[in-house]
Amino acid sequence: MIEYLASNPSFLDLHITQYGMEQCASLHDYGPSVRDYFLIHYVLEGQGTFETGNHIYHLEKGQAFLIFPGVVTYYQADADHPWKYGWVGFQGIQAESYLSQAGLSIESPILNRCDPHKIERHILQIHESRKVSYGRDLKMTSLLYSLFSHMAEVNPGNPSELQKDYHQRQDIYVQKVIDFIGTNYSNKISISQIANFVGLDRSYLCAVFRTRMGSSIQEYLIRFRINKHAR
Repeated sequence: MIEYLASNPSFLDLHITQYGMEQCASLHDYGPSVRDYFLIHYVLEGQGTFETGNHIYHLEKGQAFLIFPGVVTYYQADADHPWKYGWVGFQGIQAESYLSQAGLSIESPILNRCDPHKIERHILQIHESRKVSYGRDLKMTSLLYSLFSHMAEVNPGNPSELQKDYHQRQDIYVQKVIDFIGTNYSNKISISQIANFVGLDRSYLCAVFRTRMGSSIQEYLIRFRINKHAR
């Protein structure tokens, strides 16, 4: 297994948080768990199951499954033909928009026509890019964009409908922030506490909030408190 955990993302639009590959043992499982970033697994060999919401998906070589931030998921390798998968975790204010171009959404988290050899090659290239002295983050992000391009080619989505879903999900995140502040504004609260409540990475949530509201969470909190005290 290989894995990389990014500690200081350089790109707000899209950046890798982790990646890896693993040949799983029979019935190896993970979860139930919740992530604070996007995570996509590509099935390179074998079979397994993925559970999210009320759905159970039986997957095999050439398919992929996407985990959304804040969503409870569970997955397990097959008993007789356990899967080998590669995965990439990522964040960014444009991540969900790019995923929508490949037809992926919280309601439709399965990709059906991946090229296992191409995917494995990309993940190995991401691993090799760790050795780059200058422009490493740029190289890794460019390979992530290339992965997204491959997914969009083999499974194009409906841009208008999926873009609508993307903005609706962002609005849900923003509303959760507003609700939390409305309930807890009189207490000492931090942005990290708010992010934990929403179930998203702190940097990603701040970027989404600023995009949708035109101000930072901290600025909104200060204005909210001032307005409350002025009454």
